Amino acid sequence: MTSNMIVFLFKAGVIAVIFYSIIIHEISHGITAYWLGDDTAKRNGRLSLNPIKHIDWFGTVILPLVLYYTAGFVFGYAKPVPINPYNFNNFKRDTGLTAAAGPISNILIAILFALVYHISGSNSILGVFSIPVIQINLFLALLNMIPIPPLDGSKVLGIFLSDEAYFKYTAQERTGMIVFFAIILISNMFHLNVIGKFIFPIISFVSGLLGVPT
Repeated sequence: MTSNMIVFLFKAGVIAVIFYSIIIHEISHGITAYWLGDDTAKRNGRLSLNPIKHIDWFGTVILPLVLYYTAGFVFGYAKPVPINPYNFNNFKRDTGLTAAAGPISNILIAILFALVYHISGSNSILGVFSIPVIQINLFLALLNMIPIPPLDGSKVLGIFLSDEAYFKYTAQERTGMIVFFAIILISNMFHLNVIGKFIFPIISFVSGLLGVPT
């Protein structure tokens, strides 16, 4: 097997694990909602590991390709799991817990691969493979915890807001997404890396706690 083939298989493997990390992120929302009384995701078949169930053709395929070839970076998302918060016993609290489940799943995946890194050895194929998986899962967790609607962090923050403030804040999802994309695009165009300046130091800190290089 040639070195180019090995590199290709390595990158393909990392992409596959990251793709399933995003799927597990979404499934975690659905499972937590189900535990809290909302079976909407289950009835829609969204608790499945079948990737077809979770692909959003714009967010998972078209958007990443367009951004890669026009702006030089990749950003995308899976199809959001349907949640009906009116099935919860406590609207704000349970919505926030459901939202938090996604980032928590990414942190758990990072911890799992940190164990793989240490058990297999830092110089082994699995050890080297684990590093980008850990870093990207930490990035996904931290990115989604930014408290800008509709990111998960806005709903977690909502637990601590008054009812009036909560509904006003979470109603800004369309505006929030526009602002979020604007920050990413402007940051990339002018090489400001606004989000990265906040997220990457935390990733480095957590990786250090896990004993994994960044």
